[in-house]
Amino acid sequence: MAMENEDDFLQDISLAEEEVFGEDEHTDEELELDELRAERDDLKDKWMRALADAENSRKRSERDRREAENYGGSKLARDLLPIYDNLKRGLESATDEQRAVASALIEGVELTMRELISVFKKHGIEPIVPEVGDKFNPQDHESMFEAPLPGTKSGEIIQVLSEGFMLHDRLLRPAQVGVSSMTD
Repeated sequence: MAMENEDDFLQDISLAEEEVFGEDEHTDEELELDELRAERDDLKDKWMRALADAENSRKRSERDRREAENYGGSKLARDLLPIYDNLKRGLESATDEQRAVASALIEGVELTMRELISVFKKHGIEPIVPEVGDKFNPQDHESMFEAPLPGTKSGEIIQVLSEGFMLHDRLLRPAQVGVSSMTD
Protein backbone atom coordinates (compact mmCIF):
# COMPACT_ATOMS: atom_id res chain seq x y z
CA MET A 1 0.00 0.00 0.00
CA ALA A 2 2.90 2.31 0.63
CA MET A 3 4.00 1.75 -2.97
CA GLU A 4 0.60 2.70 -4.32
CA ASN A 5 0.56 5.90 -2.29
CA GLU A 6 4.04 6.73 -3.50
CA ASP A 7 3.03 6.19 -7.16
CA ASP A 8 -0.08 8.35 -6.69
CA PHE A 9 2.05 11.01 -5.10
CA LEU A 10 4.52 11.04 -8.01
CA GLN A 11 1.68 11.11 -10.51
CA ASP A 12 0.15 14.10 -8.67
CA ILE A 13 3.50 15.90 -8.92
CA SER A 14 3.67 15.20 -12.67
CA LEU A 15 0.17 16.58 -13.17
CA ALA A 16 1.03 19.70 -11.18
CA GLU A 17 4.18 20.25 -13.23
CA GLU A 18 2.20 19.89 -16.45
CA GLU A 19 -0.24 22.54 -15.25
CA VAL A 20 2.56 24.95 -14.41
CA PHE A 21 5.00 24.26 -17.23
CA GLY A 22 2.72 22.92 -19.92
CA GLU A 23 2.35 19.47 -21.24
CA ASP A 24 5.02 19.54 -23.93
CA GLU A 25 8.72 19.94 -23.52
CA HIS A 26 10.19 22.77 -25.55
CA THR A 27 11.45 21.53 -28.86
CA ASP A 28 14.76 22.60 -30.33
CA GLU A 29 12.90 24.68 -32.93
CA GLU A 30 11.00 26.59 -30.24
CA LEU A 31 14.21 27.27 -28.30
CA GLU A 32 15.94 28.46 -31.46
CA LEU A 33 12.92 30.67 -32.28
CA ASP A 34 13.03 32.19 -28.78
CA GLU A 35 16.77 32.88 -29.19
CA LEU A 36 16.15 34.51 -32.57
CA ARG A 37 13.38 36.68 -31.13
CA ALA A 38 15.66 37.79 -28.28
CA GLU A 39 18.43 38.57 -30.76
CA ARG A 40 15.96 40.49 -32.96
CA ASP A 41 14.76 42.53 -29.99
CA ASP A 42 18.35 43.27 -28.97
CA LEU A 43 19.28 44.37 -32.52
CA LYS A 44 16.14 46.51 -32.76
CA ASP A 45 17.05 48.22 -29.48
CA LYS A 46 20.62 48.86 -30.70
CA TRP A 47 19.29 50.19 -34.03
CA MET A 48 16.88 52.58 -32.25
CA ARG A 49 19.71 53.84 -30.03
CA ALA A 50 21.98 54.34 -33.05
CA LEU A 51 19.20 56.22 -34.82
CA ALA A 52 18.72 58.48 -31.78
CA ASP A 53 22.48 59.07 -31.57
CA ALA A 54 22.58 60.00 -35.26
CA GLU A 55 19.71 62.47 -34.79
CA ASN A 56 21.39 64.02 -31.73
CA SER A 57 24.66 64.32 -33.67
CA ARG A 58 22.84 66.02 -36.54
CA LYS A 59 21.22 68.52 -34.17
CA ARG A 60 24.52 69.15 -32.36
CA SER A 61 26.40 69.74 -35.62
CA GLU A 62 23.66 72.09 -36.84
CA ARG A 63 23.88 74.08 -33.58
CA ASP A 64 27.70 74.15 -33.82
CA ARG A 65 27.49 75.33 -37.44
CA ARG A 66 25.10 78.16 -36.47
CA GLU A 67 27.35 79.21 -33.59
CA ALA A 68 30.43 79.15 -35.81
CA GLU A 69 28.58 81.24 -38.39
CA ASN A 70 27.36 83.79 -35.82
CA TYR A 71 30.32 83.90 -33.44
CA GLY A 72 33.27 82.56 -35.43
CA GLY A 73 34.49 86.06 -36.27
CA SER A 74 34.31 87.34 -32.70
CA LYS A 75 38.10 87.45 -32.31
CA LEU A 76 38.48 89.48 -35.52
CA ALA A 77 35.60 91.73 -34.48
CA ARG A 78 37.20 92.29 -31.05
CA ASP A 79 40.47 93.18 -32.80
CA LEU A 80 38.66 95.77 -34.99
CA LEU A 81 37.10 97.61 -32.04
CA PRO A 82 40.26 99.66 -31.22
CA ILE A 83 40.26 100.84 -34.84
CA TYR A 84 36.69 102.06 -34.37
CA ASP A 85 37.69 103.76 -31.10
CA ASN A 86 40.67 105.51 -32.70
CA LEU A 87 38.68 106.73 -35.68
CA LYS A 88 35.98 108.05 -33.36
CA ARG A 89 38.51 109.80 -31.10
CA GLY A 90 40.23 111.30 -34.13
CA LEU A 91 36.97 112.70 -35.49
CA GLU A 92 35.89 114.04 -32.09
CA SER A 93 39.23 115.77 -31.51
CA ALA A 94 39.29 117.60 -34.85
CA THR A 95 38.68 121.31 -34.33
CA ASP A 96 36.68 123.52 -36.69
CA GLU A 97 39.92 125.05 -37.93
CA GLN A 98 41.40 121.63 -38.68
CA ARG A 99 38.18 120.60 -40.42
CA ALA A 100 38.38 123.67 -42.67
CA VAL A 101 42.03 123.09 -43.58
CA ALA A 102 41.82 119.31 -44.09
CA SER A 103 38.19 118.83 -45.08
CA ALA A 104 38.97 116.12 -47.64
CA LEU A 105 40.97 114.15 -45.07
CA ILE A 106 38.25 114.49 -42.42
CA GLU A 107 35.63 113.45 -44.97
CA GLY A 108 37.70 110.36 -45.86
CA VAL A 109 37.98 109.38 -42.19
CA GLU A 110 34.20 109.88 -41.74
CA LEU A 111 33.51 107.69 -44.79
CA THR A 112 35.86 105.02 -43.40
CA MET A 113 34.04 105.20 -40.06
CA ARG A 114 30.62 104.83 -41.76
CA GLU A 115 31.87 101.86 -43.77
CA LEU A 116 33.23 100.20 -40.62
CA ILE A 117 29.87 100.72 -38.87
CA SER A 118 28.09 99.28 -41.93
CA VAL A 119 30.30 96.17 -41.87
CA PHE A 120 29.68 95.81 -38.12
CA LYS A 121 25.90 95.89 -38.67
CA LYS A 122 26.14 93.44 -41.58
CA HIS A 123 27.83 90.93 -39.26
CA GLY A 124 25.53 91.46 -36.26
CA ILE A 125 27.79 93.78 -34.25
CA GLU A 126 25.72 96.41 -32.48
CA PRO A 127 27.03 99.21 -30.24
CA ILE A 128 26.08 99.58 -26.59
CA VAL A 129 25.86 103.33 -26.09
CA PRO A 130 25.08 104.21 -22.46
CA GLU A 131 24.12 107.78 -21.58
CA VAL A 132 25.20 109.84 -18.59
CA GLY A 133 22.53 109.28 -15.93
CA ASP A 134 21.71 105.71 -16.98
CA LYS A 135 21.80 103.03 -14.31
CA PHE A 136 25.00 100.94 -14.27
CA ASN A 137 24.34 97.43 -15.59
CA PRO A 138 27.17 94.95 -14.94
CA GLN A 139 25.91 92.80 -17.84
CA ASP A 140 26.67 95.56 -20.39
CA HIS A 141 29.00 97.99 -18.59
CA GLU A 142 32.45 97.87 -17.06
CA SER A 143 33.09 100.33 -14.25
CA MET A 144 36.45 101.99 -14.80
CA PHE A 145 36.18 104.23 -11.73
CA GLU A 146 33.79 105.37 -9.02
CA ALA A 147 33.54 108.96 -7.86
CA PRO A 148 31.14 110.90 -5.65
CA LEU A 149 29.38 113.44 -7.86
CA PRO A 150 26.85 115.77 -6.22
CA GLY A 151 23.38 115.57 -7.73
CA THR A 152 23.68 111.91 -8.74
CA LYS A 153 22.55 108.68 -7.19
CA SER A 154 24.81 105.76 -6.39
CA GLY A 155 25.14 103.46 -9.40
CA GLU A 156 24.41 106.12 -12.04
CA ILE A 157 26.75 106.47 -14.99
CA ILE A 158 28.60 109.79 -14.73
CA GLN A 159 30.97 109.41 -17.69
CA VAL A 160 31.18 107.19 -20.78
CA LEU A 161 34.77 106.34 -21.67
CA SER A 162 34.09 103.98 -24.58
CA GLU A 163 31.13 102.28 -26.19
CA GLY A 164 30.50 98.59 -25.76
CA PHE A 165 29.48 96.12 -28.45
CA MET A 166 27.24 93.07 -28.76
CA LEU A 167 27.80 90.31 -31.31
CA HIS A 168 24.27 89.06 -31.93
CA ASP A 169 23.18 88.20 -28.38
CA ARG A 170 26.66 87.91 -26.83
CA LEU A 171 28.68 90.66 -25.22
CA LEU A 172 31.73 91.40 -27.36
CA ARG A 173 33.03 94.24 -25.21
CA PRO A 174 31.35 96.02 -22.28
CA ALA A 175 30.94 99.79 -22.39
CA GLN A 176 33.55 101.40 -20.18
CA VAL A 177 31.97 103.90 -17.81
CA GLY A 178 32.53 105.92 -14.68
CA VAL A 179 29.97 105.36 -11.92
CA SER A 180 28.73 107.59 -9.12
CA SER A 181 29.47 106.45 -5.60
CA MET A 182 27.29 109.01 -3.83
CA THR A 183 25.64 107.72 -0.71
CA ASP A 184 22.18 108.92 0.17
